Amino acid sequence: MAGSERRGASRSSADEWLQTGFEILAEDGFTSLKIDTLSARLGMTKGSFYWHFTDMAAYKAALVSAWAQWRDDDHRHFSELAALPARERLIKMTAFLVSPRQWMLERAMREWARTDRAAARSVRAADRRARAAVRQAFIDSGLSEDISEQRSQWLFAIGIGALHLSSSKSPQIPPAQRQELVDFLLRP
Repeated sequence: MAGSERRGASRSSADEWLQTGFEILAEDGFTSLKIDTLSARLGMTKGSFYWHFTDMAAYKAALVSAWAQWRDDDHRHFSELAALPARERLIKMTAFLVSPRQWMLERAMREWARTDRAAARSVRAADRRARAAVRQAFIDSGLSEDISEQRSQWLFAIGIGALHLSSSKSPQIPPAQRQELVDFLLRP
């Protein structure tokens, strides 16, 4: 729908404001989350923003909550992988965690979490759930609980490091490299 048609459309939904916030967060970082920027991007008035959110603090809280829900949905995807052999599960988890869908928003949320307690709590909770699933895959591969904990930390640290080291909006990590990493971490 064209911008002029959009302006004439009925009031936007809260979800549209949140999705636009995610786009801005991923593209420009948390410091760009401003009502004026959001309104301009949506082609809506500030009044539409205030229809859904009492203020920017409430909006940011809703954004963190929506991101947490989104990550919970992602972690349910990990549960669906539980029937796969451990190696295959780890390769699929690794592919998922470095997918373009995740990359920019994940990095932006981690940056935001450095200065915002609610964002930090949400990121830590999501990290705990993801690491638990990865740890379980290592246990299922036959590694001890201690080694599985260590390897899940390593895999997670490698992923976060790659996230922050990449200058690309969507880094390409070839499947062969993901498989090689998993095989390396599965060594006894």
